[in-house]
Amino acid sequence: MNRRDFIAGISGAGTALGLSRYLPGNPGTAFTQELIKGKERLIIRSLRPEDLETPVGLLNSWITPKDLFYVRTHTYVPSIDERAGKEWKLKIDGEVERPIELTLDELKKMPRATVTVTLECAGNGRSFFDPPVAGIQWEKGAVGTARCTGARMSDILKKAGVKSTGKYIALDGADKPIGKMPDFIRNVPMEKAMHPDTIIAYEMNGEPIPMLHGFPLRSVVPGWEGAYAVKWLNHMQVIDKEHEGFSSRPPIAIPTGASLRARPWIPKIWFHSRDSWSNPSSTPRSRAQRQNRARSDSQVSWAGESNIARVDVSMDNGSTWLPAKLGKERERYAWQSFEYEFNIASRGLTFSCRAH
Repeated sequence: MNRRDFIAGISGAGTALGLSRYLPGNPGTAFTQELIKGKERLIIRSLRPEDLETPVGLLNSWITPKDLFYVRTHTYVPSIDERAGKEWKLKIDGEVERPIELTLDELKKMPRATVTVTLECAGNGRSFFDPPVAGIQWEKGAVGTARCTGARMSDILKKAGVKSTGKYIALDGADKPIGKMPDFIRNVPMEKAMHPDTIIAYEMNGEPIPMLHGFPLRSVVPGWEGAYAVKWLNHMQVIDKEHEGFSSRPPIAIPTGASLRARPWIPKIWFHSRDSWSNPSSTPRSRAQRQNRARSDSQVSWAGESNIARVDVSMDNGSTWLPAKLGKERERYAWQSFEYEFNIASRGLTFSCRAH
């Protein structure tokens, strides 16, 4: 097997990050190794560009720590040092009265806004599609929740003075296309761009955004797929119609024929068990388990721009439903945790959940 085939093989298979140290001849390996420090527990889906998936067993907190946060990159990560970050400028032009460039310091002097948001790659779960769909073969770990802080996109646009002809905002980052790949640009409708919860973030979980996650700036469009959180953001262009680029209008339809373009998401439930004891024949470890053979599980559910008001759980394939206990942390754009208990002795192990 040649080196190219070996690299492709481990990228596609999803390999522990430790293997990257065995690839000294891979272009960009030294830079990649520096970038992924602290991400050793994640799964490699691609070495370059860096696509790293979080094992679902590690997603056991409401806010996802930066070292466990999944990574999705469509192109190579640009080389931006701390000094370049301080000199960073965000350009706003197009259908505006006053084209401007704002430094990072100027953005930080604007009113601060914080939003807690669940970010998820639109391809999360792609490996389970039938028929198969091309792309990174994520399982369930291309998702995480972060507390992002920055300036409101609306305040930035008001400073530039949006013309009546401005209908969309095209968001572009400093990353460069690979080969003949088109530039990765996402556009946001003006109504969503002017919403007070849509921000240009410079902090993630109370710290400067890590390089892999878009240092020094990324957009945060809460409730929409993660691709709208454009990383290394340096250009906002106000345009009079929807951008026609590949990344703005994906040409591939999912098997159901539904569009992959931005839209409010339907409620979605993602499962993670805190308790690994699941074998009815095992010796119960607590008094409650000895008496009732009970198991307590913790899960999360999210629905994009909508709130999760209730979650029901069924242990008999949907014949009967019982309400789950919702977690205390509740934010509009973040996943909602919930807990439930079930009696292994009296119920089957086939369970279902539904969110309202």
